[in-house]
Amino acid sequence: MSDSRTKFYLDPQNGKWKGVCSGISDYVGIDVLWVRLGIAGLTIVAQQWWILLAYIVVAWIVDPKPTGLYQDHDDQKFWQGVRANPKRSTAEVRAKFRDIDRRLADIELHYTSRNSSLAKEIDSLR
Repeated sequence: MSDSRTKFYLDPQNGKWKGVCSGISDYVGIDVLWVRLGIAGLTIVAQQWWILLAYIVVAWIVDPKPTGLYQDHDDQKFWQGVRANPKRSTAEVRAKFRDIDRRLADIELHYTSRNSSLAKEIDSLR
């Protein structure tokens, strides 16, 4: 897949206008309602009018999210975690592989040991 899952994209499919807020929501992994409320609050209450200009510039520059970027909801959550903290994500994957490797080593040790009752069970299954 040529599209990067760690890149920021607009999300016009789930957006209200241009998909900037839903893109931010997808990128950081929080609900789009909170992003919209935060942007509206900063713009109106805090009178940060430059946010509207930034919104328009982002909508003009950033690419829209490709369809089928994620396989399912779990895949989306995984990549949001990678974007949030890449070192933690790689450590989690490394730990999972170490656990799988340890379990496979235990199975190999048990299978190759001189356990005659296990050998009889395996032969009876054949």
